[in-house]
Amino acid sequence: QVQLVESGGGLVQPGGSLRLSCATSGLIFNIYNMGWYRQAPGKQRELVADITRGGNTNYADSVKGRFTISRDNAANTVYLQMNILKPEDTAIYYCNAGFSKPLYWGQGTQVTVSS
Repeated sequence: QVQLVESGGGLVQPGGSLRLSCATSGLIFNIYNMGWYRQAPGKQRELVADITRGGNTNYADSVKGRFTISRDNAANTVYLQMNILKPEDTAIYYCNAGFSKPLYWGQGTQVTVSS
């Protein structure tokens, strides 16, 4: 059974940092492309960042220069380092695994940026 479990969310002040983790099991992690999406209240789910099995990365314009996606194939885990957080980054963050499109999703972790 494939499982993706996000952690690391929470409440942070504007300008702060968080590191999200997504631990996976039940899949051959190093052959999958991995990604982070987010969904804010009343908005559609949107891509934040993704990383191919080869390590190539892609970011939404809104997070470029502030967020960094990385993966540890030995630990079957993908990370999202989020710096200089803004209130508009508040959302539920989901990780996914797939190939040309996401196949598996985690349950999400809440990130709230507020003073």
